[in-house]
Amino acid sequence: MPRIERIFCIALAVLGGSVGSAWAQLKPPPAIPGPAQIPNSAATPPQPGFRPAPPVASANTPVLTLTEVFDAAWQRQPEARSLQARQDAAAARKEAAASWTAEPVALELSGQTDQMNNNLGRREYTAGVAIPLWLPNERSRSMAVAEAEQRATASSTLLAQLQTAAEVREAYWSWQLARIGFVLARERLLNAQQLTADVSRRVRAGDLARADQHQAEGAQAGAEAELAEAASALAAAGQRLRALSGLTLPADATAQPEALLTEPAPELVRDASALGDRHPAVMELLNRTEIARRSAELAQARTRGTPELMLATGRDRGAFGDSYQQSVTVGVRIPFGSDSRNRASISSAQAQAIEAETQLALEQGRIQATLDSVQVRLESTRTQLTAAERRAQLARESRAFFEKSFKAGETDLPTRLRIELEAIAAERQAARARVELAATISALRQALGLLPQQNTP
Repeated sequence: MPRIERIFCIALAVLGGSVGSAWAQLKPPPAIPGPAQIPNSAATPPQPGFRPAPPVASANTPVLTLTEVFDAAWQRQPEARSLQARQDAAAARKEAAASWTAEPVALELSGQTDQMNNNLGRREYTAGVAIPLWLPNERSRSMAVAEAEQRATASSTLLAQLQTAAEVREAYWSWQLARIGFVLARERLLNAQQLTADVSRRVRAGDLARADQHQAEGAQAGAEAELAEAASALAAAGQRLRALSGLTLPADATAQPEALLTEPAPELVRDASALGDRHPAVMELLNRTEIARRSAELAQARTRGTPELMLATGRDRGAFGDSYQQSVTVGVRIPFGSDSRNRASISSAQAQAIEAETQLALEQGRIQATLDSVQVRLESTRTQLTAAERRAQLARESRAFFEKSFKAGETDLPTRLRIELEAIAAERQAARARVELAATISALRQALGLLPQQNTP
């Protein structure tokens, strides 16, 4: 071959290699999979030298706070939708108790005639009113019952809010834990793909055996299975939270454990009696007891049926040609008392009061036991978080050391895989400890009867 042709062929080969190298550098790295995009073992591994950065939540990604979920969930509750009607009913009962008459005034109209008989011209027309009268002390005690029922309406609403908050807190922190578990599982898969690509390159170069590539691919397959399981758990937790609140959950699952919006830690209360009547459950039982007591007092005042004052005026004549005569009638209608009915009302109200007082004592004991349990759990969780964060820091440093050592050929693959699993386990433990601490603070606020309230970012 002439010299000029050989030079031309060499130039073409060099140019082709340069274009191929440039094209390889322009190929984008593999996209981070989402919950519905779980990679399989047949996927092409990342390019050698690619190191995925840890997932970071976008600054523009909306953060779904616990308070937002609670507000949305409460608006869907039957107690919230019927609140206005129950408040109107309580106000109407109080207004009725403040009336000057025990029941509405009745109008009575009547007429008499002999037109259907001998028709002598007898006519009589009467118009009157019947005014129900309060029994002694009945009006004031009816007012006391109406005021107690009005307070009970507010306390029952607050108790319903606290019960909704318990469901929301449990579902919200379960969802947060599932999100973080998914992110850690995805990060493990990316690391496993990177390691598999590195091992494949070294196997082709003859530095490692084929068995090492099988071990790396097996670790990648295990990471894929773990990611699929984490995606399933995230979907289940999201469905539960969505069913409770009706909100559309953020599509971005890149939640960082350090960025959790926790509730403010409340002041520790060792004795439940120090809460007084601030706890919604205690307030509800106190109001129920007050209603029962007031009802018993009202039953004692109602010793008989409602008496009536009757005022009437009449106009009558005896026969044709007689002048009409005007008359006025004043009367009182007093029902006889019923001792058995009165005793039944009083005994029923007293039984309700005893039940409410007994339930109050049991509820205070339950609150005290919950406070003791949650406070011990809070101290334990803080200790676990400190140890878990220390372990995660050491594991990250160890992984960096062994990664460099493995690339230099000073560490075998089984050791490298073990260090990787230990680092992932340490990160998972630290992330779970952060969520557990946030959930424990929420549990403490729940035990104290406080509604959800989150710190600002």
